[in-house]
Amino acid sequence: MLDLILTDTFIIDGTGRESYGPLDIGIKDERIAILGHLKNLPSKDTIEARGLYAAPGFIDIHAHSDLSSLITPPPESKIAQGVTTEVIGNCGLSAAPCLKACWGKIKDRCDEYGLELAWEYMSEYLALLEGKGLVNNLAALVGQGNIRGSVLGYDNQPATDEEISKMKELLVSSFEEGAFGLSAGLAYPPGCYTETHELIELAQTLSLSSGIVAFHLRSETETLIEAVSEVLKIAQEAKVKVHISHLKVSASNRKRLLAVFGMIEEASKGGTKISCDLYPYLVANTDLDIILPSWTWEGGRNKEVLRLKDRNMRRRIRLEIISSHPPEYWKNVTISKVTKEKNRWMEGKSLHEITQERDVVEFLLDLLIDEGLKVEANFFFGDEENLRRILKMPYAAIGSDASARSKEGVLSEGKPHPRAFGSFPRVLARYVREEKILSLEEAIYKMSGLTAKILGLTNRGRIAEEYFADLVLFDPLQIEDLATYDNPFQYPRGIEYTIVNGQVVWEKGGFTGVKPGKALRSTSFKKNSVKSPFLKNR
Repeated sequence: MLDLILTDTFIIDGTGRESYGPLDIGIKDERIAILGHLKNLPSKDTIEARGLYAAPGFIDIHAHSDLSSLITPPPESKIAQGVTTEVIGNCGLSAAPCLKACWGKIKDRCDEYGLELAWEYMSEYLALLEGKGLVNNLAALVGQGNIRGSVLGYDNQPATDEEISKMKELLVSSFEEGAFGLSAGLAYPPGCYTETHELIELAQTLSLSSGIVAFHLRSETETLIEAVSEVLKIAQEAKVKVHISHLKVSASNRKRLLAVFGMIEEASKGGTKISCDLYPYLVANTDLDIILPSWTWEGGRNKEVLRLKDRNMRRRIRLEIISSHPPEYWKNVTISKVTKEKNRWMEGKSLHEITQERDVVEFLLDLLIDEGLKVEANFFFGDEENLRRILKMPYAAIGSDASARSKEGVLSEGKPHPRAFGSFPRVLARYVREEKILSLEEAIYKMSGLTAKILGLTNRGRIAEEYFADLVLFDPLQIEDLATYDNPFQYPRGIEYTIVNGQVVWEKGGFTGVKPGKALRSTSFKKNSVKSPFLKNR
């Protein structure tokens, strides 16, 4: 007997091939057991899917739900979009490994969420996720910031050979415990202090596996070409698959983007494996202190705050910010989250609005001190034509660059980027149905099959017998993102069912309460029998 049959649905299988149907999908023991006309087969449950399309559950290749996934009740913004698997640990920051030297931002976020930082290593973190119960699957990358921070802290200094060896040992341990690759946030500390040769050394640990090295580039502006050149150099010298996270540029950098396309095409012809992802918005979101000069971040968050308070250093910081940010820039930066109740009124407002009668840079520095640096902001700088160009590239997958959020509890605070609720439906509504930039089959491939291929994820990302039953049932005529910058906590329209490992987690606008998700573990990494004294007592 089958566990569940989806009847009379059109199927988009996640390979890019043309949709077909209507057919039935039979599910048993977490997997797709049979495709065909199944009305005469016995089943414990049936979903009438006439008029709906079935696609592989979306795989969010760029997510930040490392800590939000530990919260009870679980966040629902991703399953409401049809996301059945999230790739976490992006931009050089992962929940694990997390030795005390790199607690910093992770400990701050745990405190904010009311979580205990009760793990150090990847295996402990993945076990904790499974013990809590997950609404969807999670596949973890290892943050290079965690690796470097655990060995060197957040100092701006080259790593010695011995320190690089320690980093590699910690990295290997994480891969053996199930991580799918390495991520590097080269615009953030301590990634911004990391030299290329050090990144090559770390990347080489993945050369015999299917794992990826994902990069938040050092620059997405005037030095974009140099930043991409660095990624290609790492790929070629370390002999690894590389991935550019959230590729985006402003209108003024369009020529540079076209040059990057040429560089990627040329490298691919030479055998380099390279991919990228994007999210379908023109606005970025990150910590507000990204505006500060990078030297202010050295040594960690406590030292950063002390520099902001020091009169002479503050004067230097102020001058550097003013020289690199014209007055109109502040209209394009809006506060999305603060932690103190007295500052909540700022959320959703631009720095220009907030500081009509104040010095904007002085206000910015005061706010960062007052909030202990815990301020998030939206940055408006993208370009629609560039987004469309990237979207059409055959190696470009679709992600959200968001953590899973909720309409209730601690994950409902602030005014987060609407991508947390709307990314995948937005592509299907705007760029498929309305603008016809992509066909429906192409878009689904970029959300499922392509992502699984990039990640080396087997038996997911496709509708086929024996594949895991991660599925989304949606109405292509009704699907639409409803989340906005003013009101981001809105579920999309048109996602009727989300199914994870054969169980329905989202049904007609609501979470069903089941938690069948898994902490996925890569098995492609070749075991290393050598244990380092750095990893003592393990």
